Amino acid sequence: VTENRSDLEDLHLYATPREQRFRRFASLEFEGQLYMTPYDFIQAVTSDEPKRVKRWRSLSKQELNQILMETPPVWKGSSKLFRNLNQKGVISYTEYLFLLCILTKPHAGFRIAFNMFDTDGNEMVDKKEFLVLQEIFRKKNEKRERKGDEEKRAMLRLQLYGYHTSTNSVLKAEGEDLVPRSYWDTLRRSTSQALFSDLAERADDISSSLSDTTLLVHFFGKKGKAELNFEDFYRFMDNLQTEVLEIEFLSYSNGMNTISEEDFAHILLRYTNVENTSSYLENMRCSIPEEKGITFDEFRSFFQFLNNLEDFTIAMQMYNFASRSIGQDEFKRAVYVATGVKLSPHLVNTVFKIFDVDRDDQLSYKEFIGIMKDRLNRGFRGYKPVQRYTTFKSCVRKELYSR
Repeated sequence: VTENRSDLEDLHLYATPREQRFRRFASLEFEGQLYMTPYDFIQAVTSDEPKRVKRWRSLSKQELNQILMETPPVWKGSSKLFRNLNQKGVISYTEYLFLLCILTKPHAGFRIAFNMFDTDGNEMVDKKEFLVLQEIFRKKNEKRERKGDEEKRAMLRLQLYGYHTSTNSVLKAEGEDLVPRSYWDTLRRSTSQALFSDLAERADDISSSLSDTTLLVHFFGKKGKAELNFEDFYRFMDNLQTEVLEIEFLSYSNGMNTISEEDFAHILLRYTNVENTSSYLENMRCSIPEEKGITFDEFRSFFQFLNNLEDFTIAMQMYNFASRSIGQDEFKRAVYVATGVKLSPHLVNTVFKIFDVDRDDQLSYKEFIGIMKDRLNRGFRGYKPVQRYTTFKSCVRKELYSR
């Protein structure tokens, strides 16, 4: 089933930014519902726009069954799972939101995430418990719906969730709560209610009306009877974070073991609302005349730290309250105390050179925190492309290594 351009743009008017992005990158349709392939998901979190204009390809029941039959079990997962599956997989809109949440969670939060799904406390998560998130994310979207043509919104709900939804409340009323919350906050607060609401009962109805997906088969087996333990859940989350970081790193390293400090700055800034990136890049070029490079281990440790940004912010505020300047030693110590992550001296120095706008070797704390919080919104909104300027030395260095 292909939708003509005017209909596509018309429905986009009634979609939220997250819905728009999912629809733009999704490439498959089955029984009226849109799906991403694993390749589509990777593109959505590492690229500004799809590489080509998407025309949703309609899957037959036989094609979907074949895809699911080839889905590996969770114990065969790896940090190349999505790349290996490539186009042979289906990811629903709800799962897209869930996977985005995973990308920004610290390892210490994985246990909390697992316990949120484990509503009966038996240290295992079954398919029914996992499907509760379908209702939770749907209700969050419903509360945030734009007013407009109800028929158009109904069409969107069918595309995104695979069934028509009523506007009756499913979650317990929370009063006039107008404070915007992240999907993870919504999940954390709502799953605790699952045993005391009709969400768990609704999961049976949802399960019978929805098609299986790659993620459901990966977690719970082809018959849906397997249960997911914490070790496998942790490994899946860790592998996904690693896979996306590897893809980003490799897109800049050109087969080398390091990326340049300037490329590292580009990766940080491309997911933010910074308008004048050139000043940051020029500042770093002047401050780091000799290129040493950033290894993947350094790269990964920095983004593990970013997933702990809230705890780090508290530590930084203590320095702020004490009217102490934040030098590289203080920064490194605060990162380790707050997050348990050890950053290399070279990586810390590089971060300082990017954000030390007045070049006094002190971190512009508020600016750094604000920009990095933007960075954590990856995939939840559109991206502002950052033009890449490759230094002459970097070109020569990569050319030499390529010979």
